[in-house]
Amino acid sequence: MNFNFKEEQLAFADALKRWVTKDYSFEARKKIVHSESGTSDAAWAALAELGMLALPVPEEQGGFNGTAVDMFVVMQELGRGLVVEPYFATVLGAHFLALGGKHPDLLAQVAGGELKLACALAEKQSRHDLSDIATTVVGNGGGFTLNGHKSVVIHGAQAASLIVSARSSGAQRGMDGVSLFVVPLDAAGVTVRDYRTLDGQRAADITFANVQVPLENLIGLEGQGWDLLDAGADYGAGLLCAEALGAMEAIFAATLDYLKTRTQFGAPIGKFQALQHRMADMYIHLEQARSMALLAAVRLASTDAEERRRTVSAAKFRVGQALKFVGQQAVQLHGGMGVTDELPAAHHFKRLTMIELSLGDSDHHLQRFIAQPGFAAGDIA
Repeated sequence: MNFNFKEEQLAFADALKRWVTKDYSFEARKKIVHSESGTSDAAWAALAELGMLALPVPEEQGGFNGTAVDMFVVMQELGRGLVVEPYFATVLGAHFLALGGKHPDLLAQVAGGELKLACALAEKQSRHDLSDIATTVVGNGGGFTLNGHKSVVIHGAQAASLIVSARSSGAQRGMDGVSLFVVPLDAAGVTVRDYRTLDGQRAADITFANVQVPLENLIGLEGQGWDLLDAGADYGAGLLCAEALGAMEAIFAATLDYLKTRTQFGAPIGKFQALQHRMADMYIHLEQARSMALLAAVRLASTDAEERRRTVSAAKFRVGQALKFVGQQAVQLHGGMGVTDELPAAHHFKRLTMIELSLGDSDHHLQRFIAQPGFAAGDIA
């Protein structure tokens, strides 16, 4: 099997890498992080011009119909460059719209860089269980009335529209009765509390109080949205694995460079065998994470939902293990400098920490993997 990326994929990655190097330096990023919105309109326009927003959108809506493997190389570069723009939130929202198949106009706006999206899926009590939904939706004849609260909505305040999960029937923790909607951020009854997260990105807590949602804003079928929610969350987890890989590559390279230049007892500390062993262990974790992240990207195209769940959860678990080890070792090998804001390595470590907690941490995905059919019988290849 050929594991090399296509020329088109490498061209996308190279274009994004050159833009990050030229226009999104570490110093430029710091100014963006501390700005009022925490994002940059100029950077967003550049991403649109480079075709990054059109990449995952279907061709019918002006996109390139990119696969999860195409997105893999893009997310790698975004992770390496510590990009804080609402790219992930928007492309994940676009994926939900594409799965629903009802909103071609919104997808066209995403492809053109005209629309930013965010996904309001998690709630205070739900932890990593996206089926634990207390937000309710009730039909009102011409549409729906939405009530509830969503927590830690990444780039929620920077989006124009939200993808919202709500329950129309069934128990609070169940797969039946789940619906997905597009809700404009400026709709009456929507309250947003914006804040900066540990890794310099933005998130929001969002409250819905008797928000009126038109019938056409429903994604998929009413009460039958769990499969869409599950598939979309897996897609997002796969993208996060790729982003984590890029961040780990960057922090590994920075640590290796530090060991070559930091001297003690008259020699670079990289010559000490004990530290060489630690770098070798970091490299092993990095390469194993790369293999699992790429496998997840390939399997996201599978029509077998069980296979998709198994592979994505296995990847998120293995990448979670790797990012903890690589990040913690990098901080220790840098010494006290490893946790200062002056070094990009500290910011990569913070971003890795947030990726671990996003769309299910390692423990959650280990339990999800174990719960998949066939695991107890030992017949999973």
